[in-house]
Amino acid sequence: MTARNLTLAVAACLGCAASSAPAQDVMRSIEMPGHRALMNDIDLSTLSPFETDGCSGGMSASWQVVADTFPGFAELYEAHPPWEGCCVIHDRAYHNAAGAQDADDSFDARLHADQKLRACVRAHGDTHADDYAIRYGMTPDQIRSAHSITAEAMYLAVRFGGGPCTGLPWRWGFGFPGCSVFASGGPARE
Repeated sequence: MTARNLTLAVAACLGCAASSAPAQDVMRSIEMPGHRALMNDIDLSTLSPFETDGCSGGMSASWQVVADTFPGFAELYEAHPPWEGCCVIHDRAYHNAAGAQDADDSFDARLHADQKLRACVRAHGDTHADDYAIRYGMTPDQIRSAHSITAEAMYLAVRFGGGPCTGLPWRWGFGFPGCSVFASGGPARE
């Protein structure tokens, strides 16, 4: 990937927050080599057993370290991120590329999985706003706002860092271990 393409990818990803059609078109064009490589890999490899790290990017792991180090934190804020179930659902979709059969479906399925993650974290805040407000000494609106901000940050992180065939452990299609857009000079050009 050239510096120019990387710059375009970052700009397009940040534009995805608005979910505008032009931003999604740019992201689609940037991601499609990875989705094509993944679809080729799916045909050639076996799906590994499902594993999850909870919320990727170190969120669950860091939360656990803090909870283990400070028992009062775990007592008040729990031992894992309260929305970790949303991340596990998201990981299940990422593991097998949500069963996509072609590159276009793979792109659409990834976008849908990321949107569902964002919605799940927001919904968790809505569902627990009254209880958490009492527990944390905040208002229900503050709880909803914190979950909304967290949901948006997580959405942007997975849109930017979760593309297929990158070699990252949290990538789209991580259950197909051999996929790489960098292998053998990258995917063929159209």
